[in-house]
This record gives sequence, C-alpha cells and structure tokens, in this order.
Amino acid sequence: MIRAIIKFVLIITTKILYRVKVIGRENIEEGKPYIICPNHMSNWDPPTMVASLKRNDVYILAKEEMFINRFIKWLAVKVHALPVKRGKQDVALLKNCMKVLKENHIVLLFPEGTRNGMKKNGKIQNGAVLMSLMSGAPIVPVGIQAKYKPFISRVKINIGKPMNFSEYKDKKNDKNTLDELSKKVMGEMVRLTNEKI
Repeated sequence: MIRAIIKFVLIITTKILYRVKVIGRENIEEGKPYIICPNHMSNWDPPTMVASLKRNDVYILAKEEMFINRFIKWLAVKVHALPVKRGKQDVALLKNCMKVLKENHIVLLFPEGTRNGMKKNGKIQNGAVLMSLMSGAPIVPVGIQAKYKPFISRVKINIGKPMNFSEYKDKKNDKNTLDELSKKVMGEMVRLTNEKI
C-alpha cells in the first residue's frame, strides 16, 4: 500500500515538473524478468524511471550511502531498493538479485556506476551482464534524455528492445566475454540516449 502511494506521488511529481514522455513501454512485458539499464545523469533518474514503468515489481540498486539516513532507508526499503557496496564484490547482493529475477521481477541498475559515466569515458560495469548470464533474464537498455530543469525542459525515457545473451551463459566467468557484452549494452544505451524521439 505504502509503495503504491509513493509511486503515485512520483508519477504526479515527475509529470508536473518534467512532463515525462516514455517511448517503448511495450518492450517490457508483464510477468517476465528483466534487467533494466538506463544511463545515469541525475539523482532524479531512479525516481523518474520507477514512475515511468507500468510494472510495480521493480527492485532498484542504490548506493549504500543512501541507507545511512533513517527516513531515506525506510523509504528505500518501501520502494524495493537494494544497497550496493560500490567498488566491492557483493555476493549477498548478487544472490538477492538472482532471487528477484527468478521470481520474474525487474532489477533496475545504472551500469555506468556513477553519474555521467558516459561523458567521463568511464568503463561500464559488468554486473548487469553477469546477472543476465546467470539468470537468463534479458537486459533492457534505456536512454534517458533530460536536463532536469523543472517546468522548462522535458524528460524523455527511450526504452530499447530486450537484449538476450543466453547463448553466452557458459561464459559467465570469462572477463573478456563480460567486457564485450557490456560494451554492446553501453552502445545501445548511447544510441537510445542520442536518438531523436
């Protein structure tokens, strides 16, 4: 109930502030597991993505620093946020994500690892591809086109088609394969971010 109220508030807030336009919602079907990978530009990205997706079973990976504040932690738990220990291998988190995907839910993460990772020429993280190879869940790349200027600029969410890497499932421990597939995901994220919609 609380989660539904929070999502309703996010939908209204983002619509009023940023007149959010969403393309490609049909690429995310009901009752199927997905790993959703948007580009990361602002702290507004996670709530805007949650508000833009029709499904309510979205689990968000969020930096563990967010869970220090009691209220933020309470809010994060209510919206299914999972804490991420950045720069470390987190076996517990991976197990949690596998459980979420096995139950046909959605994992939402930002593979750049930091805001504006593309602009900083940062290396895309391999976590999304690893989860995909381990679970069989496809990756859905997303391009967020936004300046986040309230009442001035419009936010556009460009959802791409699912990328299925099941043919590589036996190579989940091969770093070169993970790097190669992660670059493909990033390439789609860049294309969707730059595509005129």
